[in-house]
Amino acid sequence: MHNESLRNEKSAHDERLHNESVVLIMSKLVCRVELDKDKGIILTVENKDGKITQTAVMNGESITITSKGEQDTSTITQKPDSIAIKCKTFTLETETITCKSTKDTLHQSEQKMTIQSTGDMTLKSSAKLTEEATSDVKISGSSKVTIAATSNAELSGSNTTVSATSGKAEVKGLNLALSGTVEAKMDGASVKVAAKGMLNVESQGIATVKGAMTNIQGNLIKLG
Repeated sequence: MHNESLRNEKSAHDERLHNESVVLIMSKLVCRVELDKDKGIILTVENKDGKITQTAVMNGESITITSKGEQDTSTITQKPDSIAIKCKTFTLETETITCKSTKDTLHQSEQKMTIQSTGDMTLKSSAKLTEEATSDVKISGSSKVTIAATSNAELSGSNTTVSATSGKAEVKGLNLALSGTVEAKMDGASVKVAAKGMLNVESQGIATVKGAMTNIQGNLIKLG
């Protein structure tokens, strides 16, 4: 009978703990611990002078940590399959960071985004890589810029300009074809066309060779 009486007292004591709050007043802070069968465990720290309330709620399904001030609130919610962080400013500082996902990954900013490295940077894809902008795109380097393809490479635009600001501009290929569907024009203070073998200048319409002085030379010249 004595043992059963002790068990009954312990059960009643445990029942009270499930629904009571323990409040500790520590100078500027008010700390509260709540135990509830339905709500779980709620830890609360109130800073009345700083007007900040911090809570940690463990309800058997999730763990939620909240810090609430006069204007802003940050929340960390952990579930068995996810962790969600919501805040005004998120800062992560460490020596090494590794982020890896087995499925899709999205990095999105509704305003300006900057990715910066003081050392070498590599952007690599084992499949297709697409870069797109609704406005201007600029690629620049203070030293050498190289764009290469092991297969076909194409540069196109409604108007396309390739220029060298202070040196020589070269276009090379095993076979070189320059064409214009309307007009092809080559202009310069001095223009030279040379071939190590045969040179053909041909027109399906009228051909004009004109100059202040026209000089035609060759060991053998055939006209007509």
